[in-house]
Amino acid sequence: MSTRRRGEELEEAILRAAADELRESGYAGMTMDRVAARAGTNKNAIYRRWPNRAALGIAAYRRLSDDAMPNPDTGSLRGDALELLRRANETWSSPHGAILRGLLAAAADDPDLLTRMRERSGADTMDRTWLSMLERAAARGETPAAAVHPRVATTPMMLLRAEYAMRGHPTVPDEVLVEIVDEVFIPLTKGRTHPPAPNPDQQ
Repeated sequence: MSTRRRGEELEEAILRAAADELRESGYAGMTMDRVAARAGTNKNAIYRRWPNRAALGIAAYRRLSDDAMPNPDTGSLRGDALELLRRANETWSSPHGAILRGLLAAAADDPDLLTRMRERSGADTMDRTWLSMLERAAARGETPAAAVHPRVATTPMMLLRAEYAMRGHPTVPDEVLVEIVDEVFIPLTKGRTHPPAPNPDQQ
C-alpha cells in the first residue's frame, strides 16, 4: 500500500513535475492541470504552496537553473565583463532563456512577483558577481573605488536585456556585447572618481 506524500516530499514532486513541464513545453505550455497530473496530486495541493501559475513557474525555473553562477577572473575588468556578458547571452538566447523571458513577461504587471522572480532567477547573485568583479578591478588599480557601486554593476546586464526586449534579437551579436563593455561600462567605471552624494531625503 502506498503512503500519502506530505510536506517536503510532495513539494519536491510538484517542483520536479513543473520543471519537467517547463523544459518540455515552456512556460506557455505549463498548466496547473498538467503539473498536477505529472506529480500525481491535485491542483489544491499546488495552490496551497504557490498562489498562481507564474509563482510556480518561477520556483520551477529556479529548480532548472544552475545554482553556481559564473565568476570569471581573467585578470582584467574588460575580460571579466565580456566573459560574463557572453555567458549571459548564451543563456538568454537558449531554450532555457526563452523560459525566463516568458516568466518575466507574465510577471511584468505584478511588482511582488517580479521581486520573487529576481530573487529566484539568480539575478541578485549575478549582481553580486558583477560587484565582486568591480572590487577585484579596484584592488588591482584598474578602477577607482567609487566604481564599486550597484548602479554601475547592473548596467551591462540591463543593457543586454534591453537588446532582447527592445530590438527583439534572438541572440545579441558579439560586437554589441563589446560595445556595451568598451563604450559604456568601462568609461562608466573610469568616470566615477567620487562616491555618490548623500540623499538629503534620507538624512
